Amino acid sequence: MSKQCLECGDKIVGRIDKKFCSDGCRNSYNNKINKDSKNLIRNTNNRLRKNYRILEELNPNQKTKISRSKLIEKGFDFNYFTSIYTTKAGAIYYFVYNQGYLPLEGDYYALVKRES
Repeated sequence: MSKQCLECGDKIVGRIDKKFCSDGCRNSYNNKINKDSKNLIRNTNNRLRKNYRILEELNPNQKTKISRSKLIEKGFDFNYFTSIYTTKAGAIYYFVYNQGYLPLEGDYYALVKRES
C-alpha cells in the first residue's frame, strides 16, 4: 500500500511516517493551514514594532515627557504593548519591550527605558 502526499497527491517514497513528497509540498501545505493565524501575528508584530520605534525616537535620553497628541501624530497605538509594570506606589507603566510610558495628568506621558 503506497501513501500519497497530502499536498499534491503524488506517491511518497521513503520513511513509513512521511506525509509529503518534498519540502516544497510540506511548506505549501503548512502555509495554507496557518495563513489566518500568521496574518494576525504578523499584523500584531508590525504594530508593536512601530510603537517601539516611536518610543525609541521620542525618548533618546532614556527619560522624557511627551504629549498624547505627539504620540498619536507619530502613529502610536495605545492598544499594543508587551507588558505592564505596577510600582509599589500604584503607578502603572506600559512597556513595548524595554521602552515604557506612564500616563500623567493633562494628557502627558513620561517615557522611560528599562535597563536589562
